[in-house]
Amino acid sequence: MAKKNVITAALILIGIVIVAFFGIRAFHAFKHFQGHGPFRGKPPAANQIDVSIIRDWMTVPYIAHLYKVPPEAIFKSLEIPKQKENAKKNLAQLNKEYYPNQDGVVLAHVQAVMQAFQKQDPPPPFPATPVFTPTPTANP
Repeated sequence: MAKKNVITAALILIGIVIVAFFGIRAFHAFKHFQGHGPFRGKPPAANQIDVSIIRDWMTVPYIAHLYKVPPEAIFKSLEIPKQKENAKKNLAQLNKEYYPNQDGVVLAHVQAVMQAFQKQDPPPPFPATPVFTPTPTANP
């Protein structure tokens, strides 16, 4: 009976050592990742975010949340109707659908609008006029 108690205690002790070892490793891994990413820790204010981090895989609602701008303002400046389907599409998909012969125009326009929004003091709810207006082409 005593031998069985010693084996049980040894297994419990080995389990505690394994949990502690991997717990410490996980703690260090999370601590290491804390300062990484586009914001390096805590997100900056909307007027301090670099517009060059906007990519064509991002959706308008995601960008609007990131820059604290109403998504309607971005859609209005792009002259794209705010529909549920458009809100789910990324900038590359919107560019392909609404400006098919002008590669990257939607991305460049959104970056310019966000930069113009940041320069306004105090920032309005959304930019009154777009920085530039791309010319829409007819969908084939």
